[in-house]
Amino acid sequence: MKKSLTILVFLALAPARAALADDDCFAPMAEWQPRAAVAEMAAQNGWTVGRIKIDDGCYEIDGTDAEGRPIEVKLHPATLEVIEFEYEEKRRDRNRPDADDDD
Repeated sequence: MKKSLTILVFLALAPARAALADDDCFAPMAEWQPRAAVAEMAAQNGWTVGRIKIDDGCYEIDGTDAEGRPIEVKLHPATLEVIEFEYEEKRRDRNRPDADDDD
């Protein structure tokens, strides 16, 4: 009885775990590529890096593409495979809250 209950709980939680795993990266730190490799990969793609950070165990690049459009790219830390690529809305200048206003 206890064994079948454990199996049922595992099966019930499996879809939720799979959904969460899509956005997260799971790699031992010993296997991670250095930040310099991330910056080099970005340059090879024509991206300008504003910031490299770690989010949900993945590298995340905030920067611009070759055309100057703001981008956010999530990379697997060990393979540098692109997991997610998003074009961002026009960013506001943090020092000028009215930078997007058309006065």
